[in-house]
Amino acid sequence: MTLKITAVLIAAFLLPAFGCLAQTGPVPDQLKPVWTSHITGFPAQRFNDAYSNRILAQDINRLVEPFKNRTETRYWQSEFWGKWFTSAVLAYRYRPELRLRKVLDDAVAKLIATQSDDGYIGNYEEKSRLEQWDIWGRKYCLLGLLAYHDLTGDARSLKAAQAMADHLIRELKDHNVPIVRKGNHRGMAASSVLEPICLLYNKTGEERYLAFAEEIVKQWESENGPQLISRAGIEVGKRFPQPRHWFGWEQGQKAYEMMSCYEGLIELYRITGKPGYKLAVEKTWESIYQTEINVAGSGSSVECWFGGKDLQALPINHYQETCVTATWIKLNQQLLRLTGAAKYADAIEQAFYNALLGAMKPDGSDWAKYSPLAGHRLEGSEQCGMGLNCCVASGPRGLFTLPSTSVMQRINGIQVNFFIPGNYTFQTPAKQQAELMQQTEYPITGKVNFSLKLKRAEQFSISIRIPSWSNETQLKVNGQIVSAIVAGQYAQISRKWTSGDIITLDLDMQGHIVYQGVQPTNFAILRGPIVLARDMRLGGPHVDDALTPILNQAGSIDLQPLEGSNNDFLMKFKADFKIESHKEGPNEPVSLTLADYASAGNTGNEFSRFRVWLPKLFDPKDQK
Repeated sequence: MTLKITAVLIAAFLLPAFGCLAQTGPVPDQLKPVWTSHITGFPAQRFNDAYSNRILAQDINRLVEPFKNRTETRYWQSEFWGKWFTSAVLAYRYRPELRLRKVLDDAVAKLIATQSDDGYIGNYEEKSRLEQWDIWGRKYCLLGLLAYHDLTGDARSLKAAQAMADHLIRELKDHNVPIVRKGNHRGMAASSVLEPICLLYNKTGEERYLAFAEEIVKQWESENGPQLISRAGIEVGKRFPQPRHWFGWEQGQKAYEMMSCYEGLIELYRITGKPGYKLAVEKTWESIYQTEINVAGSGSSVECWFGGKDLQALPINHYQETCVTATWIKLNQQLLRLTGAAKYADAIEQAFYNALLGAMKPDGSDWAKYSPLAGHRLEGSEQCGMGLNCCVASGPRGLFTLPSTSVMQRINGIQVNFFIPGNYTFQTPAKQQAELMQQTEYPITGKVNFSLKLKRAEQFSISIRIPSWSNETQLKVNGQIVSAIVAGQYAQISRKWTSGDIITLDLDMQGHIVYQGVQPTNFAILRGPIVLARDMRLGGPHVDDALTPILNQAGSIDLQPLEGSNNDFLMKFKADFKIESHKEGPNEPVSLTLADYASAGNTGNEFSRFRVWLPKLFDPKDQK
């Protein structure tokens, strides 16, 4: 018997014309967090490692110390407290333990103790205020204080945040300077303060914060601004001429700061409903995805957009900054929450399992600054005398977004975005408590089992993401096949659910190949969401040697899982290739071992040199 269920694309409404900025009123999110999430399995191991070895290991006093000594003129020490703190709040929501709560309480108290009577929290000397990274650092302090207020309802943290914001607004007015002329990268670093200003308006309803937010966006479109709305239809790597000084004020392609501004613009759209704001973010997202994002789910070179998607098989200088990866995930999380669209969940998953986990040290204690697709990961150096760098602080901010977004609530039920094992409690449309259990070893396998527990039978929807790469998917409810499911969309199953109902999902995990370039041609191998790589530790010919993959009749590559993988690799597979034999006679296929990209190169030394894009052996006999 076939159960007829319609697959639906939960997508944002696309406007027919750009530039519509008429206010329509607040816009609610399509998705909200479930009540509780208890994560298990492989993802929990990664979260727990980062929780213990990065979040709890941080020396709080070292983060607060710069705020006591206001002597800075150019560096960014003031970002580290807020970056660490916001990731620590996410970690606490994932695993609320008293020891971390005490650390959070202490960190907030010590930061607020540095606030001066005028409201300033920062580390810049008075004559250098508003310059360089000063406002950028204030932004992160604001985000941290507001995250603490969200968590605890603590009035003093909100009061401190208001005093900070009021001081900034007053300073800019007193100096009669536009915010886009302050800070770095066409004002994007400074004006990314838009995000916490919008959050502060949501908490207080004070119109001065909304007015300031709108003024920031207005200044974006000035001659000297980054023009993040009017240039949204231009490729992100081509919006401005290449600057004379790469990290100077003229740099308009700085990836991390640009996306941070768009995070703020999404928050302003939620408040105002002005469709032009949302459309600018959507157009920019499309540009990033189509022109920059590589097979590992991230991009950027020397921290900037550069049209890198078509260049990703080349050796690229300082490729795939972790700050960019984490912020790309965060931007997608914002859009996923706002719209519920599957493409954002697909992008998050791709980045999470590859670029993000590939940047994290196996024990969670450290993060690479750059993660290329060949060679070695670059750990990066300490910055500003703080004992860490920007990427070590950013990595956990992307990582800990996943537990609260794996399963989310919709007005008509729940939505499964990521296949992460665990128990998820939620409120049904009829206001009863229910629990969804996920059992899976995904992405090692493509099998996911869901079971439901609730007191009373009830009609509601469970929407399950069908990844865009899963061409042959089987979905069943209590053994009955769900028809009309479509890759890259959500299968929305609307029925009367009872306790004990079972959903089974079987995703298409066959290996497939993507190609880059023509003579020379390079190819990469993917399995589900995972990018595979060669690693010197796995033997075979040199990782830079040319190969030809042996394809089956369906045009895909057969991947044989290797059991008993050691702790160095999450996944290993055997596959057949033709190699240059350097001898006369038949060139018989050889079997080589591949590993998941996140595990490849994870020793951080020359013994685990790796490669994702493999050079294809040119053979004139194969040419047509």
